[in-house]
Amino acid sequence: MPCALAAAVLLAVGCSSSMNKPPVEDRGVSRTSPGDVAKLLPGAENAGKPGYYTVKPGDTMMRIGLENGQNWRDIARWNALENPNLIEVGQVLRVVPPGSDNGQVMARPVTPGSSAAARPGAAAPTSVPPPQASGSDEDVGWIWPAQGTLVAGFDEAKNKGLDISGKTGDAIVASADGRVVYSGAGLRGYGNLIILKHNNTFLTAYAHNKTLLVKEDQTVKKGQKIAEMGNSDSEKVKLHFEIRRQGKPVDPARYLPPR
Repeated sequence: MPCALAAAVLLAVGCSSSMNKPPVEDRGVSRTSPGDVAKLLPGAENAGKPGYYTVKPGDTMMRIGLENGQNWRDIARWNALENPNLIEVGQVLRVVPPGSDNGQVMARPVTPGSSAAARPGAAAPTSVPPPQASGSDEDVGWIWPAQGTLVAGFDEAKNKGLDISGKTGDAIVASADGRVVYSGAGLRGYGNLIILKHNNTFLTAYAHNKTLLVKEDQTVKKGQKIAEMGNSDSEKVKLHFEIRRQGKPVDPARYLPPR
């Protein structure tokens, strides 16, 4: 399973015929020196600040949204992008809502009640989740998204989630209550993909589906059928399932209940 999502989910509001084709164009910077780029590219003055992201080669708005735990359409709106298809390597984008401490927040904020306050220059938390607290974003109540056999586990370097085998057409269900922030086939290596946003902390991704049964901005309930298993952009029929915490992949096995 390619690790395309690591370079990037879930993720603004609204649907149109282009929703299944998220912006993928990346205009490389050329014929300018590094010094010129720093002066000319939008947002360059915010490079390196918490709450901002510098576009890298190969990035798309969808990947940037997923990597930062936001809807890419929200990011486009926060940055007043007239054409989100046109982003440039080195361009700096706001990836937190305006008014969030003027952008001075960590891209991966600590959970409420933590003694480590998010601040510029603070070390990012590790991917190991803190203890769950009732009523917080951590208290999601996950369920397994499919009933098949687990055929591949989480590996931070090779596999950003779990692979679950099954038969073509098997039900794929929402692992928790959430909102659909992507439904389409615009991310190479993931086939027909659904991304759900559950709260300000967690996103989930469901890849390689045969059929997608929900649309963007639709609200779904835990256990609701959202897709049918398939092998789109995969050599075998399976579900590739990811949990993203503040945009960063974490081991779903740490969250899902024992089977």
